[in-house]
Amino acid sequence: MPLRPEITLDQVQSRGAGRLPALVGLRVTALEEDRIEAEVAIRADLLAPNGYLHAATVIALADTASGYGCLAHLPDGATGFTTAELKTNFVGTARDGVIACVATPVHLGGSTQVWDATVRRHDDGRTIALFRCTQLILYPR
Repeated sequence: MPLRPEITLDQVQSRGAGRLPALVGLRVTALEEDRIEAEVAIRADLLAPNGYLHAATVIALADTASGYGCLAHLPDGATGFTTAELKTNFVGTARDGVIACVATPVHLGGSTQVWDATVRRHDDGRTIALFRCTQLILYPR
């Protein structure tokens, strides 16, 4: 599925206004065919009570990046998508700085898409999470 030319970086960034992506401070940094990049600056209110980055913050970043990637690669005639499944393996954490995500498609089908995302600490590039989601493609009735 090629990148839909009518979907721009500014459009995907603005989709989060007033929603969870804006609440966590998600910023889309790149949108290309078969790739989307986004980041979140860590703040105290995004940490868990133990002082480490909350898992939900990482998932919000990876799921949103993957969702925006899906949106930008919808097949002709599709009206949207919804997440059918997601899984995250946490292999590290962070307490400050910026976390960055790169999401790429594994499968771009007419009824489903599967996206993988890797979340890393921006300062040293260490991976903190491996994420995969399946998106169900929606069509008009």
